Amino acid sequence: MKGILGKKIGMTQVFTTEGKLIPVTVIEVEPNVVTQIKTVEKDGYEAVQLATETIREKLSNKPAMGHTNKANTAPKRFLREIRGVNVNEYSLGQTIGVDIFSEGEMVDVTGTSKGKGFQGVIKRHNQSIGPKGHGSQYHRGVGSLGTLLPMHVLKGKKMPGQMGNVQRTVQNLEIVSVDTENSVILVKGNVPGPKKSLVMIRTAVKKPDVKKEAANLVSYVEPSIEEVVEETATEETTVE
Repeated sequence: MKGILGKKIGMTQVFTTEGKLIPVTVIEVEPNVVTQIKTVEKDGYEAVQLATETIREKLSNKPAMGHTNKANTAPKRFLREIRGVNVNEYSLGQTIGVDIFSEGEMVDVTGTSKGKGFQGVIKRHNQSIGPKGHGSQYHRGVGSLGTLLPMHVLKGKKMPGQMGNVQRTVQNLEIVSVDTENSVILVKGNVPGPKKSLVMIRTAVKKPDVKKEAANLVSYVEPSIEEVVEETATEETTVE
């Protein structure tokens, strides 16, 4: 098990050399710092605390700065724990980058879903709408709240209320590309949360050992003259 914290930038699409389109989510990763290592002897369980997104000291406080100073790092905005890791492989103050993952690995991405406010049962629970005729006095209502015998609404009844703004995890997503130069990870499909929101990328719980073949993506960077000459010479040698 391994993981890293990042920021969701948005969605885009990439193409393979075979012409296949792949929708991906762009996740920007600022180098994570290990700010605490928890052990069974001291804390009762094993976990690694990661911190990301550096902030000014003015926006932090003394307890938080004292905690990050132990790892010899600047104050951070986000601190999260990742359980199930081998704590012996980490050290206090260690920096973790995007190269911890590679193309083809399966991951679980956790984030906070978009908040949609107070919504009715039609949108919140996908219930059916009533007749739209003028004679009908039931259009977007809740409907029956239960039988007469209990004389009260049973727990768990689907009713209007707050929608979204809850932690959600999307499992078994494939890493399409890892850009170490720009500190960006491209994950196939969509992940929870709005743009610029915090997400956590961890090894897939259900498929920890599965690794697919990395896709050959189309590159839009123009090759240099040396590369073109070398490729041409290689093709001529192959023909001969």
